[in-house]
Amino acid sequence: MKVKEPLFDYINPQIKYSIENGDALKVLKTFETEKFDLVITSPPYNIGKSYETKTTIEQYLKSQEEIITELVRVLSHKGSICWQVGNYVEKGEIFPLDIFYYQIFKKMGLKLRNRIVWHFGHGLHASKRFSGRYETILWFTKSDNYIFNLDDVRVPAKYPGKKHFKGPKKGMLSGNPMGKNPSDIWEIVVQDWENELWNIPNVKANHPEKTIHPAQYPVELVERCILALTDKKSWVLDPFCGVGSALIAAIKNERNVIGIEKEKEYCEISKKRINDYNEGILKLRPINKTIHKPSKTDKVAQIPLEWQELTRNGDN
Repeated sequence: MKVKEPLFDYINPQIKYSIENGDALKVLKTFETEKFDLVITSPPYNIGKSYETKTTIEQYLKSQEEIITELVRVLSHKGSICWQVGNYVEKGEIFPLDIFYYQIFKKMGLKLRNRIVWHFGHGLHASKRFSGRYETILWFTKSDNYIFNLDDVRVPAKYPGKKHFKGPKKGMLSGNPMGKNPSDIWEIVVQDWENELWNIPNVKANHPEKTIHPAQYPVELVERCILALTDKKSWVLDPFCGVGSALIAAIKNERNVIGIEKEKEYCEISKKRINDYNEGILKLRPINKTIHKPSKTDKVAQIPLEWQELTRNGDN
């Protein structure tokens, strides 16, 4: 059966994008100063993934500081850096990377605007500590005059009809007709935003965006930051772009974007994903889709018969 060609390209022809295959530090040195309004990335965590060489925490942070120095140089005066990290683990001990990175960014004069929690319900289970279910995004700005489009990321108010009950505005509506500020800790799923967590599922086997990348982050995680912290036709940079989630989020929202990735295979996957998006066939998780919760009748939500047997035997 012949596949129908799309009637139009999904990518605005005025939008520029590129994927640079190479070492992040070397490529960054070729960029002009203050080019980008947003740098958004999830750097290697130094945990021994296939695309990184594990070193000491001190060596790791030193090499990252060199890259961050260049990122601050290429960041515009009104720009932001969103740095998404988890934990470095050494012999069972947790090193929360956002704490270490905070010191590096502060040393370079950047200001922390929010520390955002990205919560996900599934991941690797730990046996000698509680299972980790969140990572953090550090949002820094270069100056006090930064881009922030709050209206683009407002969420529906829980009580839109609420009114002031005293003072000079008594009887007047107290909210904003466009919705409320989602606060400094978001939850992506609309009906769950009241819990004030970014509750976005991580990209595991059953996620529609899953590729071969072992630590892929979802497009919607980047999309929220891009909508709030850039304008249309702004330049966005991901210095560790992996399989291109940040590029797709930028292109989808009419921002220019450059990604840097040292693994050629990941670059090829990024190109294919962008091409699939342009043809309208890329599978993406909708930005406001609810997270599936199994009903009590679903087999996966029921206590297995084997466990019921164990419980009964334990009572005897």
